[in-house]
Amino acid sequence: MQVLGGLFDLEQLKADIAENEYQMSQTNFWDNSKEAQKVIDKVNVLKTTYQSFMDLSKEIEELMILFEMLQEEADEEIQKELKKRLSKLSNNLKAYELAQLLNQSHDANNALLEIHSGAGGTESQDWGSMLLRMYTRWADKHHFDVETLDYLTGEEAGIKSVTLLIKGRNAYGYLRSEKGVHRLVRISPFDSAKRRHTSFASVDIMPELTEDIEVEINPDDLKVDVYRASGAGGQHINKTSSAVRITHLPTKIVVQSQAQRSQFQNRNQAINMLKAKLYQLEIDKKEQEVAALKGKQLEIGWGSQIRSYIFHPYSMVKDHRTNFETGNVQAVMDGDLDDFIDAYLKRQLK
Repeated sequence: MQVLGGLFDLEQLKADIAENEYQMSQTNFWDNSKEAQKVIDKVNVLKTTYQSFMDLSKEIEELMILFEMLQEEADEEIQKELKKRLSKLSNNLKAYELAQLLNQSHDANNALLEIHSGAGGTESQDWGSMLLRMYTRWADKHHFDVETLDYLTGEEAGIKSVTLLIKGRNAYGYLRSEKGVHRLVRISPFDSAKRRHTSFASVDIMPELTEDIEVEINPDDLKVDVYRASGAGGQHINKTSSAVRITHLPTKIVVQSQAQRSQFQNRNQAINMLKAKLYQLEIDKKEQEVAALKGKQLEIGWGSQIRSYIFHPYSMVKDHRTNFETGNVQAVMDGDLDDFIDAYLKRQLK
């Protein structure tokens, strides 16, 4: 229990569960179905947190018993079991602590993730595909579902852009740390002279909006184009003009969807993506205003990369916001991002 102390107030958590369950027991609970669903969702989250806490506490107590047994009498099998379970407990504790940091609005939502390759042709487009693989691997590790909404292939290799919907509790909360410009330095596999190249790609993260969030869009502000889909997407690709591109004229924001089978479905998906972008735009503006009041300057643009991935002349991945770094580049490219996410979220608490 002591190991878990300080992560939150257990008694307060139990009181919050009891209070919300009391609301659910009232006869007029379902008079407002949207508010009722919010309470139910909140209770489910609180109960999950409580159960996770109790499971970890139980595991710690069992491991302490194993340790005491070893102190009394050496046993190779018990020692092996203890080592194995300690390693698993360490990972579970890290994941649990990380989840407790996700307390901002919409952290629990699904995430819309966009990757756009920078200038540099094949080099940057290949870097974009490497980031796509990295985030897909990360999502798999967390048992999140990944749906490709839009995919624009590179001219020779890689991608020009891709939009993913990553489905799972806290997907946005985890991934909001990834928003920004990512820089790669390596010996180019496309350069016959084996010279070192620097490539850039931007990653944008938005929460998938739920029904309780309303974003007004004037139809007169939209320019809608339809075209034949290309790239990954299934047998319907290129048979009909089902893909949809929407330009929001006041902000110049462009969204497109080609993953669905019909033009109608793609239009709805594109509208939802546009709403998420407009909502995120307002969040960014408010953050800029708060930062200005605090005398801080939030950097925006291609020159303000958040993370560098160095493959040559040495191996290192470094986050420039938190200064967290690792020499295990391959693990990062295989989706091992939690330490970067953890460092970013903890920095937000300061």
